[in-house]
Amino acid sequence: MSRHLLRASSMMKTHCFSQRFFNSVSPLVPVQLPSQMETHLWYILPNEVKNASLLSQYLELLSPCEKENVLGMRGDELRKRALLARALVRTTIARYQINSQVSPRSLKFTKNTYGKPEVEWQQSEDSHPPPLHFNLSHTSSLIACGVIIDSPIGIDVEEKQRTIKNDILSFARRYFSHEEVDFLAAVPNAEVQRQEFLKLWTLKEAYVKALGRGFSGAPFKTFTMRYQDATRGTCDLSGNLNSEASEIVVDSSEEPSNSAGNWQFSLLELAGSHYASICMENSSTADGRGKQPMKLTVWKTIPLVEDECVSGTDAVIRIGGSS
Repeated sequence: MSRHLLRASSMMKTHCFSQRFFNSVSPLVPVQLPSQMETHLWYILPNEVKNASLLSQYLELLSPCEKENVLGMRGDELRKRALLARALVRTTIARYQINSQVSPRSLKFTKNTYGKPEVEWQQSEDSHPPPLHFNLSHTSSLIACGVIIDSPIGIDVEEKQRTIKNDILSFARRYFSHEEVDFLAAVPNAEVQRQEFLKLWTLKEAYVKALGRGFSGAPFKTFTMRYQDATRGTCDLSGNLNSEASEIVVDSSEEPSNSAGNWQFSLLELAGSHYASICMENSSTADGRGKQPMKLTVWKTIPLVEDECVSGTDAVIRIGGSS
């Protein structure tokens, strides 16, 4: 893998990039922007991308700084995952530029104060950038990119088989709220406890990423994730997450304005092997009669090769939250 990337890097030093490159690869399938309160989730399985020529094409899409960062990583798998993550973001966002036909390579990015990446749209009289927001999350075996309009978004993915080196409750006491620790302590089965810990972790990660702050700006201990039975209106951490009526809310001790009904969550099993959480800011219906439910469309992709909509299949199983 590294030999192919290094060879591609050497070629880029001696040959200028031209528009002919984009004509030589499979075109991206244009996608309409998500509707109001809809999330588009794109994911890629790194183990399914093995073609060296394709990886070299992905490298060509990156900015000089991104290439330097990717090629500077130690280890073939780390380089490959970093490359796929950047290629996924660029090709995903480029799909939504239907009228202006923006190429993945031409996209520019900036970061907020806490390091969250954002698209740096190029303003002009002829083009009007879409109100698009995105967020990226990855493990060694799955990389996901979430896209939404007119709202902050945070996503997180974790392997269902991820092991916790330390004792789960000891680890939770360092990072989770008292209510969340009590919830985990009440789970008698060690394997179920590990699974519930991972679900909570993905939800909390998605929330702080939606805030745009990350863990450093919104420590996990300062808020509590709660599972709510929508049919009863009750709200606690002992709800049945496998119930279709299960909703997820957050209570923040430091910022009540960011609590409860201001955010919507969706918790999923993804690709049969991962938990995925999505957090987006709430939105009232047009007539002001309460919140709109979150819609979700999911694609499995190998950028520039194939896309498969997997919504409604066994690859996407809702566990809790809006959908």
